Amino acid sequence: ELAAAWKMDIDRPANVSFFDFVGGVQLLQGEETRTAMPIILIGICVSGAVGNLLVLLIFIRDFRNGKGSEVKALLASLASTDLVILLLCAPVRAVTYYKQTWTLGSFVCSTTDWFQHSCVVAKTLILAVTTRAKHTVVPSTAMGPLYSPTWIHGALVFIWILSMMFPIPQMLFASLVQYGRDTICVSEMPVCASDFMSLFYKIYPTVTFVVPVVLTLAYYTRTLHTAVNHAPCPQHLSKVTLVLLCLSGAHGLMLLPEWGTFTWIRLGYNKPPVGLIIFAQVLLYACSSLSPVILMTMYDDVREGLINIWFIATCRSSKHHPSKKCPKTEGNGAEVGANAVSNAISQEKDKTFPDVEHFWTGRRNTQVEDDQDPVPWEREEKML
Repeated sequence: ELAAAWKMDIDRPANVSFFDFVGGVQLLQGEETRTAMPIILIGICVSGAVGNLLVLLIFIRDFRNGKGSEVKALLASLASTDLVILLLCAPVRAVTYYKQTWTLGSFVCSTTDWFQHSCVVAKTLILAVTTRAKHTVVPSTAMGPLYSPTWIHGALVFIWILSMMFPIPQMLFASLVQYGRDTICVSEMPVCASDFMSLFYKIYPTVTFVVPVVLTLAYYTRTLHTAVNHAPCPQHLSKVTLVLLCLSGAHGLMLLPEWGTFTWIRLGYNKPPVGLIIFAQVLLYACSSLSPVILMTMYDDVREGLINIWFIATCRSSKHHPSKKCPKTEGNGAEVGANAVSNAISQEKDKTFPDVEHFWTGRRNTQVEDDQDPVPWEREEKML
């Protein structure tokens, strides 16, 4: 019933080769979609933003403590990109679904899909670059506590330039259209550019999504197999590789519907179901919220950093209760537990049992009289 209510009231004009809504599906029928979609998107945004902020804080703390690595630098960039998607791109779709028309102006109409595609492409390429990064710790140098290798800076700059160049057609073909009393934001490509853009829209998803995801998954699968079966000390390497493999797999699976519907529309085929388009957009934002969950549950360094942040927050909140003593969090959770056990043992050593204390107290400062010999048998031996 709800799927039957999802119906677009506008058809593709005759002088364009494809027609698509920009910034979310508009002119939808049904109040269920108008209320449910903003709530879902806001929930995904809030939970994902909190998770990505925690991951960023943990990585920044690791770099300041001299425990950073190339992989952590790239994962921090990935978390920053997810945070931008959730804070800048998803709210635009939430407003569009609530208003059912476009109310954000021409500038946002022209740039919203271009900016979102730039972030999505950057995420894919950053995960691909992690295959060349080292998992070892990068020591702090004179360049500062947040030091990272120069090649990572160059790689990130190149990735973002490439990511912003590929989706430029998303910005060129976006425009505002008056539809009755409503204003809608659409992407219309003229027929004269259809041949070139048809070729472009076959190359664009292949180069920016299919090839990087397939190569990344293949690399980490082979690396994980080698680390488990042939490496002399495979434990740490296999754990980090498994985390990156899960991140790449989740990224590829959850973005596949979005890229599929995007290519489907632009290659001139029949319109995909509106429910599939909305489902693909929800998965795109859910992917940005799932990444910090994978890192917090599978990556040991992130999990330990989360425990340390929890202890710090607990100690700050206990300042209002002077009777509560906070454990030191200079190490990981295991070290905190060991410190607590050692403190308990030292307290037990200092403690004296009441009965024994009474026994010795009654016999302190006792003096022996001169005429009273406590060991008379020794005197007898001397006399003999």
